Amino acid sequence: MKIQTERLELIPLTLNQLKLWIEDIPRLEKELDCSYKAEIMEGFFLEIVKGQYEITLKDPQNYLWHSFFFLIRKEDRVVVGSADFKDIPNENGEAEIGYGLGKEFEHKGYMTEAAKAMCDWALKQNGVKSVIAETDLEGFASQRILERCGFKMDKREETLWWRLSE
Repeated sequence: MKIQTERLELIPLTLNQLKLWIEDIPRLEKELDCSYKAEIMEGFFLEIVKGQYEITLKDPQNYLWHSFFFLIRKEDRVVVGSADFKDIPNENGEAEIGYGLGKEFEHKGYMTEAAKAMCDWALKQNGVKSVIAETDLEGFASQRILERCGFKMDKREETLWWRLSE
């Protein structure tokens, strides 16, 4: 399965590709015929990806909800970022989206384009009633992405919660 947008191809990583992303990016680049220039695989982000790999390992049939999608720029096959749904939709029909870009690709509209496409896909899946997202209070770029995608602020706590409904 791939999701196409005007400038991007969104490719969900298989279990093996997720493992390669953690352990061997050059091999993954060769397998996907791409050049990885997205988020640096270290620290907190690397731990998130490792956690999603473990969840995907235990629930492979739902890998589209656990794995990450690479955002590959069509013109040159550069991976500009990644996005994921953090888990299978909950009992309320909510699917949570997360995303990130390589620094050099920020403020060019890539994430808005990708998030819109992923939300459109998610809302067409059985049982999904809304897509939710969390941002830091100071995460203004991320908040603007969500607003452009049609999300509305839902809750304000230590972070902001956003919702896009069908």
